[in-house]
Amino acid sequence: MTGLCTDLYEIRMAAGYLRRGMTLPATFSLFVRELPRERGFLVAAGLADCLDFLERLHFAAEDLDYLGDVVHLPEGDLAALAELRFTGDVLAVPEGRVVFAGEPLLEVTAPLPQAQLAETALLNFATFQTAVAAKAARCRIAAPHADLVDFAARRTHGLEAARAVARASAITGFAGTSYVAAAREFGLLAAGTMAHSYVEAFPDERTAFRAFAADFPDAAVFLVDTYDTLRGVRAAIDVARELPAGSSIGIRLDSGDLGELALQARRLLDDAGFPDARIMASGGLDEHALAELAAAPIDMFGVGTRMGVSADAPSLDSAYKLVECGGTPVMKLSTGKLTAPGAKQVYRGEPGQPDLLALRTEEPPAGREPLLEPAMRGGARVELPEPVQAAQRRFEHDLRWLPEPARRLIGPEPVEVHATPMLLRCAESVRQRLEQAL
Repeated sequence: MTGLCTDLYEIRMAAGYLRRGMTLPATFSLFVRELPRERGFLVAAGLADCLDFLERLHFAAEDLDYLGDVVHLPEGDLAALAELRFTGDVLAVPEGRVVFAGEPLLEVTAPLPQAQLAETALLNFATFQTAVAAKAARCRIAAPHADLVDFAARRTHGLEAARAVARASAITGFAGTSYVAAAREFGLLAAGTMAHSYVEAFPDERTAFRAFAADFPDAAVFLVDTYDTLRGVRAAIDVARELPAGSSIGIRLDSGDLGELALQARRLLDDAGFPDARIMASGGLDEHALAELAAAPIDMFGVGTRMGVSADAPSLDSAYKLVECGGTPVMKLSTGKLTAPGAKQVYRGEPGQPDLLALRTEEPPAGREPLLEPAMRGGARVELPEPVQAAQRRFEHDLRWLPEPARRLIGPEPVEVHATPMLLRCAESVRQRLEQAL
């Protein structure tokens, strides 16, 4: 990953700043302007990739050759970009925390060209992964007593997205992922059963199930709906009877009326003496489908496409805006895109209280915790990369804090975010200054 992982105008702006010696510290704030209609909250994610990018930000020799030969940047610009590294600071909401519109997910303070160049990559990582984490969290809310597994890899928009989805869903408590590369990288449970093609490759279901159980005795979960679901369950039972006593078995349902089929399958399994056999379900599931299946005897769900692309809200109205330059607060006045000036902090109180958006220089209000924490200083991480489980623990804490109206799957009501009086006064002062200069 190099300095070319950005939009062209970022490079041109950075080159222009460097030509003019405009390298004073600048603070950019990354936030979501408005929540999607059916979102009562977001879950901060993507910070790990943001920090990785900033640590490695540079222009390799071949990048500079391209910028000279194709983009036609002059030698002076290329020489300046060759020396560029990220040396700034980052304050960020730790991954797994619940956030709302208008609250910075992170703020970058660095020499202006460095902070400018980071925009595209930081927006890409934070926006996508936060959107997916919020969708995955809603699935968790819908099925709190079942294990959820990420099945999205085959439908995400690229394998990089599949990697990010596996991690983002794990942050919200998914039990594992079918995507093996991500399972290895992040220390997650690699989960999977068999496909219909496996069953079809054998003369009949019993032969297929018998072969699978022989090859993978510790993962004997049988896909039972290739032909006739209940006949498939009976075939799985017949094979299970051939296994050593105490073997762990399960079945997977992937089509039809999952709730009714699960009830019938549960009866067959119990009557056959397999009360501990687990039932897994998959196939076009999202939080609404999971909520409808809440009473069904299903132990595990494979959740794929709709979670992996955040189907009903595939993008967030995110922004990365300059809020302070050379110690002077700045803001945007465009209609519908007004920004709040100054480096900021977010303070959270008890359940039911609004969050407070404040200037970073304000005294912390009593009884509230700051959400933004130091993530980088002087271009280096404050702490070593953390395991996904640390972010998962933060999410579990915030999920308990989250008021019921914000948790609703239909018609959610987000927690309010109030600007402090000092921030409002600052915004009014900057607005007046800018309008007088027009």
